[in-house]
Amino acid sequence: MCVEVLKSKAEIQKARRELRRRRLSFTSRWLKRQARKMVSSEAIDVGDNLKSWDVLKTVHFIENNISRNAPILDMGAFASELPCILHNLHYSNVVGVDLNADIKKMPHLDFVRYEVSDFMHTPFENESFDAITAISVIEHGFNSALLLRELSRLLRPGGHFIASFDYWPEKIDTDGISIFGMDWRIFSAQEVGKFLEEATEYGLASRGENDLTGSERAISCGNRDYTFAWLALQKSATQPETGK
Repeated sequence: MCVEVLKSKAEIQKARRELRRRRLSFTSRWLKRQARKMVSSEAIDVGDNLKSWDVLKTVHFIENNISRNAPILDMGAFASELPCILHNLHYSNVVGVDLNADIKKMPHLDFVRYEVSDFMHTPFENESFDAITAISVIEHGFNSALLLRELSRLLRPGGHFIASFDYWPEKIDTDGISIFGMDWRIFSAQEVGKFLEEATEYGLASRGENDLTGSERAISCGNRDYTFAWLALQKSATQPETGK
């Protein structure tokens, strides 16, 4: 599957148990204390148990498709569990980017490069990464053209974009709701389909089946009930003639 939907709360709990079994969970008090000792007098609350399902799916995808020395960028990396997990899995070229300046207080600063930047206008060179991840990020301040242009610029041919986002098959209105100082979108099936169509114009396409059906509203936030979706796109070896 290249687009999947979280079907139940039980899947979240199952994924967190698997992360803990593999010693890849960064949400425990112990790990927060280690972060406090290493970088700051105030520990960053790394990770979110609610994001266990999509974090684990992303880890599985990277382990199966990306080499240990390949450059990987995590967008929206402040408090993200993923760079810490990738470090523990011996990925040696991990970069995180976020607008929050406290990203410089994240764990493993000796091994993970963190940059303060808008992820739609990053300072990195063209074709810098074999994989770009974004866990519960793109629904905030969403601009498909800017996002897809930057992804296409940053990814190497054959590289992957792996993301999770808020989702429900039917449209849920979030007009007037701001999170992290940005507009918030819960993607509908129609909106995901449109995004996938737009992505092809930038040389990015899903490689497999898409399942956009929903069954349980496993997530609640902002007085809205919904779930998560996860996708993986791959950059083609040749760029479209549009030059975008």
